[in-house]
Amino acid sequence: MEAMPCQNQRLGPRPQDEPSAAATATASGGSRLIRFAEPSEDSGCPSPDSSSSSSSNGVVVVPAAPVPAGEDGAPAIGPQLKLLPMNDQLRELQTIIRDKKSSRGDFVFSADRLIRLVVEEGLNQLPYTECTVTTPTGHKYEGVRFEKGNCGVSIMRSGEAMEQGLRDCCRSIRIGKILIQSDEETQRAKVYYAKFPPDIYRRKVLLMYPILSTGNTVIEAVKVLVEHGVQPSVIILLSLFSTPHGAKSIIQEFPEITILTTEVHPVAPTHFGQKYFGTD
Repeated sequence: MEAMPCQNQRLGPRPQDEPSAAATATASGGSRLIRFAEPSEDSGCPSPDSSSSSSSNGVVVVPAAPVPAGEDGAPAIGPQLKLLPMNDQLRELQTIIRDKKSSRGDFVFSADRLIRLVVEEGLNQLPYTECTVTTPTGHKYEGVRFEKGNCGVSIMRSGEAMEQGLRDCCRSIRIGKILIQSDEETQRAKVYYAKFPPDIYRRKVLLMYPILSTGNTVIEAVKVLVEHGVQPSVIILLSLFSTPHGAKSIIQEFPEITILTTEVHPVAPTHFGQKYFGTD
């Protein structure tokens, strides 16, 4: 009896068949689709860009600074940086997380959904082995099986928001923790706590930290992992949002690391941890 192959089937037209709206805007010299309104005077937040344009209703709108693009529209930072394919569902989740008017309930719900998407794609970066199973009807099916020997590491505290999403996908996965805070005297990132599986040096690591701003915290965390025998080439950094500077800093320090995120933009939602845990 012939085995049924395991194939990746795509429904609808492929992305390369039709140019995206963002690609069309870029080709015509237009600005990116994401826009940030200038903060009000009482917000205490400076505008991300001094140049601005006024909309028809009088609200000052600041176009998002474009990230230099490489092939296929990916940021020209390096092949180590991988972006989730953009779609309307992803954009809506990003919008809710960035909107200061979003309730905490909507924020957490949207953040958990976005975390799940990033975790699923992160697992897709891990190795699988081919296998053949027998279906209830007696047919042989050629598929793949997830390889063992992986673990998660969350950078406390905001990284803990991603732990449940990983456990929902891998029920028995082991998760370590790192606590890194700024030293009061030097203002440099300092490691205060680290606990990993004893054999972490033999595992592939999913490092979880939702917001990459400067990249300093992640760099210190990777240094700790390297001290425990983990090679940067087996570390996959899972994040939700990243700045170009943050991603570039990490890759310059550790060229073999892989970074997976949903968006690279100069303005990162640094309020994420406080709003997610209700401490804002």
